[in-house]
Amino acid sequence: MKKYFAEFIIFLAGALTMIFEIVGSRVLGPFFGTSVFVWTSLIGIIMGSLSVGYWAGGKLSEKRPDFIILSWILILAAIFILITAIGNNFILNRIVKYVPDFRFRTLLSVLVLFGPASVFFGAVLPFGVKLKISNLKTSGALVGNLYALSTIGSILGTFLAGFVLIPVFGFKNILYAIPFILLIVSLLICLNERKLIPGFISVLVCSVLVTFWIKVYNTNLNFIDVDTQYNRVLIYTTTDETTGRPVKMLNVNNEKSSAMFTDKDDGLVFEVLKYYRLVQHFNPAFKSSLMIGGSGYAFPKDYLNKFPDANIDVVEIDPGLTKLAKKHFGLVDNPRLRIFHEDGRTYLNGCKTKYDAVFVDAYKSMITIPYQLTTVEAVQKIYDVLNEDGAVYANVISSLDENSNYFLRSELATYKSIFPQVYIFAVQYPNPTNVEKSYFQNFIIVGLKSNNKPHFQSEDEELNKYLGNLYMGDLDYENQILTDEYAPVEFFASKALR
Repeated sequence: MKKYFAEFIIFLAGALTMIFEIVGSRVLGPFFGTSVFVWTSLIGIIMGSLSVGYWAGGKLSEKRPDFIILSWILILAAIFILITAIGNNFILNRIVKYVPDFRFRTLLSVLVLFGPASVFFGAVLPFGVKLKISNLKTSGALVGNLYALSTIGSILGTFLAGFVLIPVFGFKNILYAIPFILLIVSLLICLNERKLIPGFISVLVCSVLVTFWIKVYNTNLNFIDVDTQYNRVLIYTTTDETTGRPVKMLNVNNEKSSAMFTDKDDGLVFEVLKYYRLVQHFNPAFKSSLMIGGSGYAFPKDYLNKFPDANIDVVEIDPGLTKLAKKHFGLVDNPRLRIFHEDGRTYLNGCKTKYDAVFVDAYKSMITIPYQLTTVEAVQKIYDVLNEDGAVYANVISSLDENSNYFLRSELATYKSIFPQVYIFAVQYPNPTNVEKSYFQNFIIVGLKSNNKPHFQSEDEELNKYLGNLYMGDLDYENQILTDEYAPVEFFASKALR
């Protein structure tokens, strides 16, 4: 058993380290999104923790190089991962509450939840190397082989996590499975070495792990919690605050993304989606539309019902969301609806179809739109796919406070650099007081391809209500036009969320 056991443990530690890191993005996503700040923090902190582990493992291996110490390393790694699995929501809620700076709270969260276990993962490699070295003449080749084995494990863990484990099993199952595997390996070492105390600790921690694992599933019976290739998704029933009607809610990365009335699927729950109906006002003869961002397909369903003579194409990057929409939100196949599963920007880059309207409702997390859809190059692509009387309707979340609406101002300037006419509608507070200026709300940016000046009155009472929310304030100060080369969307979001 001992002959290749060290190699197996080194390989396994490399794989589990990368699985643990990638799962980290799903743990942090509901609180911080999946921005460059999250990945920077995950990669930086985990690499730093592994470095500490390499150093500590090397020192420890000089004092007592035996398998029982390696067993203790695996047990401690399992315990810290179990703490992350059990306490991540509790810890993250308090960090968000008490740490004001967005970037620092992201770093602190990764350090607390992923740093300690990563230190022990790092200790495995130098300790395993020490256990295997028996001849200094061949030590260089041995060390190279073991580092290569660890790297191969890391590569395998990366692909397994992204392509198989997270989409199939979900991040919670993985967070409990990793320590379970570590404890089983530790127990095997103890049985082989005939050491009772670490073996007993392994069994005890396994029992705690299984208890909490079962408890998690018993408490999650009232809602659906799944991981797709791109998102962590919750589906649950609640009550609409405005109407008091029962709704089924689609929550993507801890943000309300789509909803459907469950007593009768007869309208839109979210007010902002109703503003897309302004297409009737700005281009009454529209026949074809493109929507970037499907989510629960609330608006495409409404569009098909309300406009029986029009077609709509939907670009949704996540096929898992489409499957969930079909299963839980009443999305059915329709010859007037085409769905494309790809990034909205790549679709625009290769699009040969012309549309009368483009609706943009794609969000990466919280208030952050994927940067590749915000730039002047992307807006130019939208302009190019529109017919001569076409218009774009883009949903942006921001406040009107000049200290936190950097992105809104930049995006408005970006649209104005391409479209001859650009207007903005404030969904919640069109005429805010000083207090309401700091409130984050939905804005609809409308860009008209035509030079013909529109009017802002309608005989349709509903449309007239939306037109009345035209924002007349000045947002044309200190603006940065966003480009593919420079689009600090996540940086703007971090400043807004301070």
